[in-house]
Amino acid sequence: MCWSATADLAAGAGVAAVGVACVLRARRREDLPLAALPLLLGAHQIVESLVWDAGGGTGPATVAWAVIALPLLAVWVPFGVFCAAPRRARRRLTLPLASGIVTAAALAYALAAHPVRAEIRGHTMGYVVDLAQPELVIVGYLFATVGALLISGDRGLLLLGVLVATGAMICWSLWELEFVSTWCAFAAVGSVALLGWVNSRESAASLEPADHR
Repeated sequence: MCWSATADLAAGAGVAAVGVACVLRARRREDLPLAALPLLLGAHQIVESLVWDAGGGTGPATVAWAVIALPLLAVWVPFGVFCAAPRRARRRLTLPLASGIVTAAALAYALAAHPVRAEIRGHTMGYVVDLAQPELVIVGYLFATVGALLISGDRGLLLLGVLVATGAMICWSLWELEFVSTWCAFAAVGSVALLGWVNSRESAASLEPADHR
């Protein structure tokens, strides 16, 4: 993923298909935000294929990509985890959710105040965003997204969090300048793990009536 328009388009279509399966198989209303996440990630990869076709730059596809990757995901992921998590974990999950809201506000302001630029760097896409305190924003973003999964209190989401955190570290060490692009691609791969989580929730739900007999 992320290494050509064709790769992004194919990956996006595949991830979106996983998202459709997740939404259709979700049996709990509170699971729907997380179940729909692969749909968003699939659309995100497809948008990046348009950025490739445009040769990077500051056009509408670049702005759409940045809006999804930065402020939207910073809120969507912790909110979805908050909804799906066990009730006992929700109090601590207000922390990554609050972090996501604050981080999203800072990112949205940066995108509104300054143009975001995409640059083709070999076989990866780099994105340049003017941030006042980039280190602090990155910490807030990762705490909101990865952190929410790690403290969710749900074993399946914890495993997904470990997977995404590992991917984030690998992407950062290998492609520091293209971290956002490659990390989001790796996060899309986690959609398959998310489908497994949805399936496990469905199995648990099907056993609940029997437990009450």
